[in-house]
Amino acid sequence: MQVILKEDVINLGYKDDIVTVKDGYGRNFLIPTGKAVIANESSKKVLAENLKQRAHKLAKIKADAEELAAKLNGLVLTIGAKTSSTGTIFGSVNNIQIAEELDKKGFNIDRKIIVIKDAIKEVGTYHAVIKLHKEVSATIQLDVVSE
Repeated sequence: MQVILKEDVINLGYKDDIVTVKDGYGRNFLIPTGKAVIANESSKKVLAENLKQRAHKLAKIKADAEELAAKLNGLVLTIGAKTSSTGTIFGSVNNIQIAEELDKKGFNIDRKIIVIKDAIKEVGTYHAVIKLHKEVSATIQLDVVSE
């Protein structure tokens, strides 16, 4: 089943993308929650017209995302965590803590767009990716230290 996304869905696609999903996922989750509509010929024509009209706005949004990515790339965040004597963290460092640290630095970043490849469960240096736009992402360095 092909659907047109009405908003960004993590690990599926971005707003106004046409994606193929399983029938149950589309009918039971995406369409009832308003995250997507069925991609038939008329809805594809409406989408094409809307994208043509919004092209300059999308270019500005992408330019803003690139500007923010330039500021974020190479940024080093130090995150304190309670650890055992061996350096293992009690719990783990997650994207909520990273978003809070970014907020302290003056960057208002939504925690949902921060991607951590592996769980952070030990003291050390890690990297996180911030997906600002479907074509623009920034990588930041995380130094996890013991409190």
